[in-house]
Amino acid sequence: MNVVLDTNVLVSALIKTGKPRELFLKITEGRIQLILSRSILKEFSEVADDPRIRKYVDQDDIIAFLRIVGSVAKIVKVKSRFKVVKEDPDDDAVLRTAFDGKADCIVSGNNHLLSLGAFRGIRILTVDELLTSLKKEKAQK
Repeated sequence: MNVVLDTNVLVSALIKTGKPRELFLKITEGRIQLILSRSILKEFSEVADDPRIRKYVDQDDIIAFLRIVGSVAKIVKVKSRFKVVKEDPDDDAVLRTAFDGKADCIVSGNNHLLSLGAFRGIRILTVDELLTSLKKEKAQK
């Protein structure tokens, strides 16, 4: 399964235990292929540098997390230029990454993306929805 994680999910996996980290650990185990782009990584770096985030992690934590991301993620070159999310054009980077990276789904906590439900055949799910789907899939095997 090819999955794009939105920046908010990556940041949540970085700073606290819980479902986003659980999903990220499944990715590091190789059960899921993480698809990212330079634009998502750039936004992650900018958000991780915010003082509100720095209360939870230091530079070494961020570097260690990015090393793990770099070892498991497939970084795709984004060529698409479509514009979909009028309320927040930055969200289009996630859609473009998923489309060009041939992702099966996008995982996000962003209401602008979640309200779409799907985009060009790519499901847009919450962390909880994907984890539930993975558990059902495992139970059926």
